[in-house]
Amino acid sequence: MKLPRRKFLYLAASAVALPAISRTAVAQNYPTRPIRLVVPLPPGGGFDALGRLWAEKMKPLLGTVVVENIGGGGGSLGAAAVARARPDGYTILLGGTLPHVHEALLKNRPLYDPVKDLDPIIAVAANCFSIVVNPSVPVQTLGELVTYAKANPGKLSYAHAGVGSTNHLTGELFKLLAGTPEIEQIPYRGMGPALSDIIGGQVPMAVAAATTQVLEFHREGKIRVLAVTSPKRLANAPELPTVTEAGFPGLTLSASLGLLAPAGTPTPIIEQVAQATRTALAEPAYQQRLLAGSFEPILDSSPEKFRQSLAADIAFWAPLIKSLGLKLD
Repeated sequence: MKLPRRKFLYLAASAVALPAISRTAVAQNYPTRPIRLVVPLPPGGGFDALGRLWAEKMKPLLGTVVVENIGGGGGSLGAAAVARARPDGYTILLGGTLPHVHEALLKNRPLYDPVKDLDPIIAVAANCFSIVVNPSVPVQTLGELVTYAKANPGKLSYAHAGVGSTNHLTGELFKLLAGTPEIEQIPYRGMGPALSDIIGGQVPMAVAAATTQVLEFHREGKIRVLAVTSPKRLANAPELPTVTEAGFPGLTLSASLGLLAPAGTPTPIIEQVAQATRTALAEPAYQQRLLAGSFEPILDSSPEKFRQSLAADIAFWAPLIKSLGLKLD
């Protein structure tokens, strides 16, 4: 049966509009059940602490958030699980610099495309790194460390959280800037065992995230933090010099942590989660809890700003990774 042209056009337009109407309805009712926040690293680390704190703050704003740790692959396995999830706002990733750089630059066979398969929502916080030594190493500053390394070739090695980790890349960048290629890198399965060996003297040096635990070990005299890579001194450790103050401005860097959703998640849902996060970050008490955990709150983020920040991270690390010929598969 041949339909009149007017009726045919009406039905065709209705068919095209159905997905949009459905997505809009879903967004308007969101959320109606608990949100799953995937933390792509094991419990106990910085990612996990930040994720659980965010989940707690979201309860009055978005409802229940269930944290699920999916570790492995330097954050890649958890991020891939979110990339494959339904884009309905009920599965969110706590991602950022680490998993983005891993998949974009360090894999011949990436599990997902971090640019195409995930939609940035908002950056939450940033953390920086620290250059630390065992107290037996006879140096007090970063400059003295470089002098000591050059005077004692082959004597120093540094521990990090695993090949391709941001700790590892920061360590290699330090070696390049300092002109100390002879410092050997020693990968560990996370910074927990690496810090144990630093304290025990099995390895003389490490590049570690400037976490509360690292700062406590420094204050207890178990390790010595020589400098931090933040652009300004840490609010919870103002006594520690920055790498710029120590003469290495090129080592000023941090890693961002934030929220991402499967590509195609409705824009109203993206903005609702972003706005809830901005509301939480505006609270001085929440900011203080982040600062106490050695995180720097990011107060002016948006989906587009976070996208640009992650793209800048990839561009920053690409030349170093290429020069190292570093691949993880």
